[in-house]
Amino acid sequence: MRLGVMLPLGDIGGEPAAVKEFALAAEELGFTNLGLPDHVLSGNPAAEAGPEQRSLSVGLYQDPFVAFGFLAALCRPTTEFSTQVLILAQRQAALVAKQAACLDVLCQGRFRLGVGVGWNPVEFTGLNENFHNRGRRSAEQVEVMQRLWAEPFVTFEGKYHRIEDAGINPLPVNRRIPVWFGGHVEQTLERIARLGDGWIMNAYPPGAEIEAEWAKIRRLTEAAGRDPGAVGLEVWISGGAGDEASWAREAAYWKRLGATHLTLTNTFHRRHHRRIAGRGMADHLAVLRRFRDAVAAEAG
Repeated sequence: MRLGVMLPLGDIGGEPAAVKEFALAAEELGFTNLGLPDHVLSGNPAAEAGPEQRSLSVGLYQDPFVAFGFLAALCRPTTEFSTQVLILAQRQAALVAKQAACLDVLCQGRFRLGVGVGWNPVEFTGLNENFHNRGRRSAEQVEVMQRLWAEPFVTFEGKYHRIEDAGINPLPVNRRIPVWFGGHVEQTLERIARLGDGWIMNAYPPGAEIEAEWAKIRRLTEAAGRDPGAVGLEVWISGGAGDEASWAREAAYWKRLGATHLTLTNTFHRRHHRRIAGRGMADHLAVLRRFRDAVAAEAG
C-alpha cells in the first residue's frame, strides 16, 4: 500500500512556507501521496446554513491544481498528488481535462484525479451549474475527459457535452490520468466499475459492510468487461481516533482486503473519523511520525 496524508491547510494555513514545510516533512517521513480536498465557495456562517455549511465557511481550501502545481516543483519525483475529491460537476469538463493534463505534465505523470458529486448547493449556484443533475452529468464529464486525454482531436456528442473536432495541448504524460471516484451510493459504485481506476472510501470502518461493498464493485467491474484487479482502493484512517496498536491492526486489515492506498486524515471529523486535538504544525507532524512508525510494516 502507498502511504498518503491529506494536507491539513485549514489548520496550518495555506501560505507557501507552511505548505512547503508540511509536504517536505511528510515526504521525509515516508509518505508518498499528498491529498487535497476541494471547495470553491462556502455560505455565510451568519446565515441559517446548518453545521456543515458553517464548518466549511471557516475552512481553508487552496485550489488543488494551483497548490499541486506549486508542490510539483518542490517534491520528490516519486510523490503522487491526488484530489480527494474534486467536485467535478461544478466545473466545465474540457477545462478540468486541460488543468489536469497540465498538472500531470508538471509532476511527470504522478497525478490522480479523485472526483465526487459534492453536497453544497451554494457552490453550484455561484458557479452557474445544475446541482440536481450533477451525478449523471459528472459521469459524462469523465467520458469526455478520458477522450480528450487520449486523442489530439475529439468529436463528442452527449447529453450534456458537445465537442467539434477539438483537443487540448499538452496531453498528459501517459495519454490518460487515473480517475478515482469518491462517494458511497449505488450509482457511484456503478461508475467506478464502468469508468474508474479506483475508489476513495471514507464511509466504512473495517467490517462486513465494507467487505460487501468492495465485493460488489469487483462484481460490477467484471460485469462491465473490465479487470477487477485493476481497480484500486484508497481508505482513510484518522489520526484523532485510536493509537499505534489500533492503527497497525487497521492497516493490516486494509492490506488484506486489497487496499492500494492508505491515507492519514487529521482534520476530518465525520462518521467514525475524529480530528486530532492540536492544530499547529508541530501537532500534525508529531501524529505523522507516530502513524508512520505504527503502519510501516504494512505500507510501502
